[in-house]
Amino acid sequence: MAGKNLTNIQTYRKRPYLNIGNAIFGIIFIYLIVTVFTYITNKHVSVYEVREGSILKDRAYTGLAIREETVVSANDGGYINYFIPEGSKIGAKTNVYTLSDKKLNFKDAGADGQSELSSEEQAALLLKIQSFSENSNSGHFRDVYALKSNIVTALEGKSSQSRRAQLEAKLGQNNSGLTAYPAAADGIIQYFLDGFEGITADNVTEGMLSKEDYASHAMEDNAAVKPGDAIYKLVTSDIWTLVIPLSDDSAKEMEELKRVKVKFSKDGQTERADFSISSSSGQKLGYLTFHSGMIRYVQERYLDIELILEDESGLKIPKSAVVKKKFYTVPEDYLSRGGNSSEAGVLVRKKGGQAEFKKVNVYYWDQETNSIYLDPLVFDENTVLIKPESSETLSLRSTKPLKGVYNINKGYAVFKQIEILCESDEYYIVRAGNDYSLTNYDHIALDGGIITENSVVF
Repeated sequence: MAGKNLTNIQTYRKRPYLNIGNAIFGIIFIYLIVTVFTYITNKHVSVYEVREGSILKDRAYTGLAIREETVVSANDGGYINYFIPEGSKIGAKTNVYTLSDKKLNFKDAGADGQSELSSEEQAALLLKIQSFSENSNSGHFRDVYALKSNIVTALEGKSSQSRRAQLEAKLGQNNSGLTAYPAAADGIIQYFLDGFEGITADNVTEGMLSKEDYASHAMEDNAAVKPGDAIYKLVTSDIWTLVIPLSDDSAKEMEELKRVKVKFSKDGQTERADFSISSSSGQKLGYLTFHSGMIRYVQERYLDIELILEDESGLKIPKSAVVKKKFYTVPEDYLSRGGNSSEAGVLVRKKGGQAEFKKVNVYYWDQETNSIYLDPLVFDENTVLIKPESSETLSLRSTKPLKGVYNINKGYAVFKQIEILCESDEYYIVRAGNDYSLTNYDHIALDGGIITENSVVF
């Protein structure tokens, strides 16, 4: 055994050692996994910023103008010349035309320097031309015709003044064979015939509404007429009617309308008209009756118009944001203020009959019924309210729905009631200025169906 080295080595198990850094890293890693999984699986709330806007819903038509028109015939034969410009309003004693044995000779307008446009008239025309040049739109070609009409009217007015002055001068010279004739009645004078003079709105047919084959005959100065020939006509009433064709769908959409706003394509003017619908040989016809504006369009038998069915301004929101939510309706007398604070709330009856103040949010106040709308989710089932300073009570049972959206300005969802004024295919226009509703630049959930009250929005 001598020389032999003996060893006694024992191995001890190491104590478990907790690495704090690894533990923290593991917790953070698990948290990240859970967060990413939640983000991927949850529905994301898209945000929509509320802005002021408008919705215009209109329909374009071409209408047949029906007026009270009286055709006047010549008393004698001869060559006719007119005093009054077409479209002018005249009285019963106003001289309208002359008859002569032979054609009359007239100086050209402006030949004597008396019929040129004055500096004021030239300035007015230049202003209209400048306005057209600055504001013209290639998509509104009718503006060209409006400008043309303004220029022609001014020039024809000067020409008519010159002719009238020369006719009066000839009458003053006691020319034999020249006789002046007064108007048959009061009215707006017209110098064309088109066959619609005897037509009333009631006997308009579908075929009359097309201007494809429309033709008119104009009366001219120095033309030969015989006794009994039609020489002019008078429009004798300010009340006139436009008749338009309607499809079955349009007639159904507008069957409840009694008054409608009408925009005239000729000059962009708008008028209000009484509206009614009737049928003629299976065709639906719309009747627009006006009490003003007739003189502006008296020379037109067919007019292009737009029926403005809706024209509302307010806050514009997408339809996808709108939801319905049920609320308890409570008389406003049950609302009180809690203790020393100014917070709104109600008195809830507890066991034993004691009253306990409960803070509530009022989502809408109906001024017509004096009712407030309270969220059912903040009350227990079969809750009974006590009217302040009274023994009257109210059991919360029945609910009533409100339309609204979820406001997310503060990072969580708050229901806001809305009042819809009109709608298009994708948007609503809602009333602004309601204390319980939205304001301009509010942020709302684009899809109201994926969010609930008080949901946190990331």
